[in-house]
Amino acid sequence: MSRPAAAAVPDDQRARQALGWAQTQLGRTELKLAPAASDASFRRYLRIEGAPGLLLMDSPPDLVPLQPWLDVGALIAGIGLRVPKVVAADAKLGFALIEHLGDALYQHRLSAHSADALYGRAMEALLRLQTLPADAVPPYGQARFEMELELMPEWFLRRHLGIALECEDWDPIESAFRLLLDNAMAQPQVFVHRDYHSRNLIDCTPGPAIIDFQDALGGPLTYDLVSLLRDCYLRWDEGRVQGWAEDFRRELVRVGRIANASRRFFRAFDLMGLQRHIKVLGIFCRLHYRDGKPGYLADLPRVLGYVLDIASRYPELADFRTQLLRFTEAHDLTQPRETPAP
Repeated sequence: MSRPAAAAVPDDQRARQALGWAQTQLGRTELKLAPAASDASFRRYLRIEGAPGLLLMDSPPDLVPLQPWLDVGALIAGIGLRVPKVVAADAKLGFALIEHLGDALYQHRLSAHSADALYGRAMEALLRLQTLPADAVPPYGQARFEMELELMPEWFLRRHLGIALECEDWDPIESAFRLLLDNAMAQPQVFVHRDYHSRNLIDCTPGPAIIDFQDALGGPLTYDLVSLLRDCYLRWDEGRVQGWAEDFRRELVRVGRIANASRRFFRAFDLMGLQRHIKVLGIFCRLHYRDGKPGYLADLPRVLGYVLDIASRYPELADFRTQLLRFTEAHDLTQPRETPAP
């Protein structure tokens, strides 16, 4: 979930320390830093003037340890998928010199004409990614899912919309959350990137390069697929989404990973996406209010649209959908609420 960085040349203490480290690693003292990209976490990426083809990753060890990025990247590279090559790294300091794979993010390359080919390659890569053992990374357990879902009432409803939930308001929320948790835990468990979408895939040859993989967990089969096809940053006609998902489902059947049960697969796919989008409603608000990262509120209407659309397909989610409509109908979701809720 990256955003373009501000244009100013980094000149804080951490940046100066990172530059000195990079100069030592490369044996060159004339290097300078330039902005590249920020991250939804506290990680950032810096260009190095004088060292084309490299990025300096700054991953403060007390906030976002570097070692998981190094470990998961090695796993993914080990099965032949493209990730940034590591030139040098110091996990204790939280610095790494990595390959700059270019700026051809899927987000900027996707169009009505290119989508079939780009998503086809992304799904081929995802099929390979899911050959990694689920237990190669920590489990995406129920407690974590519960914590993520709870971000929505805390940050989206209370902080962003100023809604103080009454006791009776929790019944539809808790019923919906239980349905989503049961769905997640019932699925086959695979290696899950957790942010497999248009901002974390780079259009390369022959297949996409994958970035921002450090939070990988062993979790539900449909999680990465729905992250890709029901992207929080762009939206496609539902007929195309269903077609792409069906292509992926048939491949899973062909290689023997699931039984040929279309209705069960698409229910799992829908509910997994609903869980993710409910979580993202909370995360985008937390990024704005807690972390001071502007811009994410602009994506809230799209994400809420996913939630309402999928909830409308399942009678057991009718009360939850009605409640969300009531809570949001009078609000411009893109505008911040400056006064904290009581």
